[in-house]
Amino acid sequence: MVEIKTPEQIAKMRAAGLVVAAMHEACSEAAVPGASTKDLDEVAARVLAEHGAKPNFLGYGGFTGNICTSLNDVVVHGIPDAGTVLKSGDIIAIDAGAIIDGWHGDAAITVFVGEGHSAELHELSRVTRESMWAGIAAMKKGNRLVDVSKAVEGYVRRQPRPASGKYGIIEDYGGHGIGSQMHMDPHLLNYVDRRRGRGPRLVPGMCLAIEPMLSLGTAKTHVLSDEWTVKTNDGSWSSHWEHSVAVTEEGPLVLTAPDGGKAKLAEYGITAAPDPLAVR
Repeated sequence: MVEIKTPEQIAKMRAAGLVVAAMHEACSEAAVPGASTKDLDEVAARVLAEHGAKPNFLGYGGFTGNICTSLNDVVVHGIPDAGTVLKSGDIIAIDAGAIIDGWHGDAAITVFVGEGHSAELHELSRVTRESMWAGIAAMKKGNRLVDVSKAVEGYVRRQPRPASGKYGIIEDYGGHGIGSQMHMDPHLLNYVDRRRGRGPRLVPGMCLAIEPMLSLGTAKTHVLSDEWTVKTNDGSWSSHWEHSVAVTEEGPLVLTAPDGGKAKLAEYGITAAPDPLAVR
């Protein structure tokens, strides 16, 4: 079953999404050489408290952090800890979530720590981020779920190959429905698997977290003994970007983007839905 939200419920998800955006802004500023991933988690906790929001990661299946901090070859679900200290040249994916009045927001960004990053790493992050926006642009009423997957994969495949030879579109993890829970149906692949069919039709009130994850090598991953941390099998570095998006009668609304997705969607000739929390 796919949960369909009312406009009032989408407005609450927008409020949660703006808290997530604030978490990302604060954590990005704090992601400097010498900071630990536990330090970033404490920053995220303060932002949640300041906004009267609850964390949706903390305690989820026993997870011990307010955010996921995935460093270099860690794809997703890295656990914040005091012993993991950032250094110049690292990249870190910060996956954050918040709950307002029982409604969830969820988004991820890739942050460059200090200096010394190769052009290949910058391009990895750019391709991952832009493939996410290609998927968001496909969040139109009447499209099918597979159209979002096709848009994400299609963008990646059209890009020049990196020096490593290819971008690995991570196969074991993808996007998902979001709303009254953080992870809901439908599961969203970041590539097309024709065995899965076209998926449900996108209708107003449907909300999805679109989150491509790319590596500079393999698409295959493994989980460490902590039962959370996911790494690439070949040690290649990875990037993760995510936004939560609502389908509305007036177009897509990017719930976790400060401007609701207005600027980026305009690049695709798409008008973002009006922000339900904007002052009229």
